Amino acid sequence: MKAVIFAGGIGTRLWPLSRKKLPKQFEKIIGDKSTLELAVERLLPEFKPEDIYVSTGSEYTGKVAELLPFIPQENIIGEPEKKDVGPAVGLAISLIHKTHSDEPVVILWSDHLVKHDRIFKHIILTSGMLVQNDPNRIVFIGQKPRFASENLGWIETGDIQKTLDGVNFREFTAMKYRPDEQTAREYFQQANFCWNLGYFVSTPRFLMDMFREFAPDIYRIARLITQNGPGAEFRESLAVHYHEMPEINFDKAVLENLKSGSAYVVMEDIGWSDVGAWEALKEALAGKKSDTVTKGNVLVDKSYDSLVYNFQDDKLVVAVDLEDIVVVNTRDVILVGKKSTSSKIKGIVESFAGTEREKYT
Repeated sequence: MKAVIFAGGIGTRLWPLSRKKLPKQFEKIIGDKSTLELAVERLLPEFKPEDIYVSTGSEYTGKVAELLPFIPQENIIGEPEKKDVGPAVGLAISLIHKTHSDEPVVILWSDHLVKHDRIFKHIILTSGMLVQNDPNRIVFIGQKPRFASENLGWIETGDIQKTLDGVNFREFTAMKYRPDEQTAREYFQQANFCWNLGYFVSTPRFLMDMFREFAPDIYRIARLITQNGPGAEFRESLAVHYHEMPEINFDKAVLENLKSGSAYVVMEDIGWSDVGAWEALKEALAGKKSDTVTKGNVLVDKSYDSLVYNFQDDKLVVAVDLEDIVVVNTRDVILVGKKSTSSKIKGIVESFAGTEREKYT
């Protein structure tokens, strides 16, 4: 079985830690390892290093190789420019399709936290067994929702269609993009909805057939780039032709065209969290809502439901009587704000473009 981990985002919502030069997935946000390293470790030892691919921006391939020296160099795919997720998935799948067209492949992301590793890995491997025997299928891995999130996509499921090695595969009904507050509450109250994590298992052949039918430009250009397989010719062709790719999300390009009978959903509590924003990181790491999460040289007194991160060892950050507050100290920026409004960070950082403050992005 193969795995592709996507690690190309900039992660503006986790600014000022996450920057263009070194996005969040390469930083030590949780403990002493980056979320990219943790994503790979979850797959070992069942997945061999040669079965793991990492897709990232070309400017970050060196960092990926530094963090993951055991991953073969040809398995690190560097996109020359950002073209959204549709082309990125098409390119990686086309490369694997060249030599392993019918081998199951799982699509994963580098900036998430999964606490229940054993359950998660069992679901991946069991889903791989299913699509190995039924290759014209795709299996979505969803998280049982913990709250009514407006910032995540949702999947609507039907009845259990089959059970394999203790894993229940439900009927796929529909994908729902980020809902409004009222709709999210309605989804949360229904047992047949789960969070859409962007994780799925299928075969390269089935996915390429979907690209050929619903996103023919991606299919054509990906096949052109990967026609000679990995190596120098692939990298040269990538540099020449990738800019021809349309800029389109994978959901819109492919997944929204799925017929319900061609997909299953596994809905389970895998302890998943999207740590793409400070609020989400705090929710993921806190034992209970009232806890304050800290990192680095920090002293906290009588503070609740907050996050205090300090990335300067030679500076002490002291926080007193905080509630619903985020404090992040880096070498050149200090962020202080209400945790519940941390979604505004992205807009603030985007406003720096073309100004003297762009150096902080």
